[in-house]
Amino acid sequence: MPALISRVLVAAVGLPVVLVVVWAGGWWLFGLATLVALVALHEYARLIRPLRPLVLAAYVGAVAMLAGATAGGATWLLGGLLLTLAVTVVMHLFAETRPPATVAIGSTFLGAAWVGLGLGSVLLLRDIPDHGALAVFTVLLAVWASETFAFFVGRLVGRHKLAPVTSPGKTWEGLVAGSAASVAVAFFALYEDRETFLTIAEAVALGGAIALAGTLGDLFESALKRDMQVKDTGRFLAGHGGMLDRIDALLFAAPASLFAILAFGYA
Repeated sequence: MPALISRVLVAAVGLPVVLVVVWAGGWWLFGLATLVALVALHEYARLIRPLRPLVLAAYVGAVAMLAGATAGGATWLLGGLLLTLAVTVVMHLFAETRPPATVAIGSTFLGAAWVGLGLGSVLLLRDIPDHGALAVFTVLLAVWASETFAFFVGRLVGRHKLAPVTSPGKTWEGLVAGSAASVAVAFFALYEDRETFLTIAEAVALGGAIALAGTLGDLFESALKRDMQVKDTGRFLAGHGGMLDRIDALLFAAPASLFAILAFGYA
């Protein structure tokens, strides 16, 4: 119960702050995204410490991706991703002690791309003309609703394990409930703009994409933690665990949402 109370308190304080910054957009949102990225990558580096990642390269790459997304859009976001690879290779080549290149470079690039592209997609969603703030609000609230309903329904009535090896606590019942919640959020959030932004069918499809991608993001982080034999990535957010524990679903859901909206013809 104390952990649940802590989770509620963190969400009650943090969610309004995030929504206000999203509404402001621009460099305010870039600043928040950068802070989140640096904390998340710090946790990632601690998580995979035995692989000896090049942490500075991951920091530089993620910030470059976010700055690129803010200043120049998707093209510069890609440029930041390529810069990550270049910096990682250079740092590895000139390091005094070198772990295997495949492990060090691969693990570093994976972390920077995971965090940088995920949060960079949030920045690109915010830049959608006329509907950017609404798009980000929808994604954030749909991810939150999906996780919340999946957690409680899974705990109450879940019987069939979704991924028993990777994440024993997740159930198919929770996935169905979380998906329904995500679709409902997208439907109601976007209903008034159905004539100028996403149609009802597109909003429903977006809600489903958010739920499925978010679940994959959660399972991906669970797989990493299982490999490294840790329970949480940190205690930065008290009952929520670490920053990565909080944003793992968003890091997959945001890119999925961005490409879904692009596929529907909006940019």
